[in-house]
Amino acid sequence: MRAIPLSYVMRNLWVRRVTTVLTAGGMSLVVFVFATVLMMSEGIKETMVATGQPDNVIVLRKGSGTEINSAILRAQASNLEALPGIMTDSQGVRQVAREAVVLNNLPKRDSEDTANVTMRGTSLIGLAIRPQVKLVQGRMFRPGTTEIIVGQAVAKGFANVSLGNTLQMAGREWTIVGIFDAKRSGFDSEIWGDNDQVMQSFRRTVYSAIVFKLTNTEAFAPIAKAIADDPQLQLDVKLEQRFYAEQSEGMTKFITLLGLSLSVIFSIGAIVGAMITMFAAVASRIGEIGTLRALGFRREAVLIAFLGEALGLALVGGLLGLAGASVMQTVNISTLNMATFSELAFRFKLTWVVGIETMSFALLMGFLGGFVPAWRAGQLSIIECLRQA
Repeated sequence: MRAIPLSYVMRNLWVRRVTTVLTAGGMSLVVFVFATVLMMSEGIKETMVATGQPDNVIVLRKGSGTEINSAILRAQASNLEALPGIMTDSQGVRQVAREAVVLNNLPKRDSEDTANVTMRGTSLIGLAIRPQVKLVQGRMFRPGTTEIIVGQAVAKGFANVSLGNTLQMAGREWTIVGIFDAKRSGFDSEIWGDNDQVMQSFRRTVYSAIVFKLTNTEAFAPIAKAIADDPQLQLDVKLEQRFYAEQSEGMTKFITLLGLSLSVIFSIGAIVGAMITMFAAVASRIGEIGTLRALGFRREAVLIAFLGEALGLALVGGLLGLAGASVMQTVNISTLNMATFSELAFRFKLTWVVGIETMSFALLMGFLGGFVPAWRAGQLSIIECLRQA
């Protein structure tokens, strides 16, 4: 079968450039929404996965799911510290952090709204076992005091959160002595202070979580078995990275489902628009179609040529929409973490997978919108074309 040259197909899009731009523009808006939703999900996943370290282990109360709901007794914490396979530092201190996690309601910087911020009571070991957390201003809080350090996202997003200021929480004043960068992980949205002071101020008698670093990742299975076999513990144990990845699943599924549903609804309009454009193209070029058939081009060649025009429209719309969505990577936003009911800052992330899925979605819209008009063009006979021309 002799094919109609691609240059002929593309030239027709250029000849009808006003219609091409309008149709492709409509498609690009749908593609923009589609790509932005996928980028949002990827950004949340990236933030949550980066929060955990691959060789850190987090222990919670059985069935609690999150640190906020968890409760670990001091006796249980002591038993956990004695387990084999836990790394020690150069002075022989086991790298175990006993932590209390609570929520605080703080006013936002750019509005009168307030939002929950996670406050983590931890220790110097808690900082040491999380190498992604680095102080960028000030210093570490001193143990036994009400000094705190805050993540960069908290410092940027909430009022009166800057170095040297004090925050009123749990009836006490907490002085900000440092700001840390957690490499875009969930810790950027947290406030850290001395664990004993946090527990005393918030009247907690139990820990929220025990976090420790393994000597190597192979040590996880024996430790998990030892905890599961001890009837006095009744605790859940997970690798820290997996724990935070699981926390992001519910939120990303909800955002993806909601966003894709909207994209599908919007895409119906874009498909109809492409279909109208292509039907108009067929109606205005019936004589041209008859000429092509008279020159020996078969029905399939005409169908493929018109379908190629529709896919060309979708390609232009897809590239425009994807280019617009890529700009969103410069935007940092925050949303409610549905697992902890606290604020979580993240950024949109464009990956190769998102790009491929977005362009596939755009081409699918072009195919659905262009197939029927292309099929109609391919069915026209030479005589019918000459009569209607």
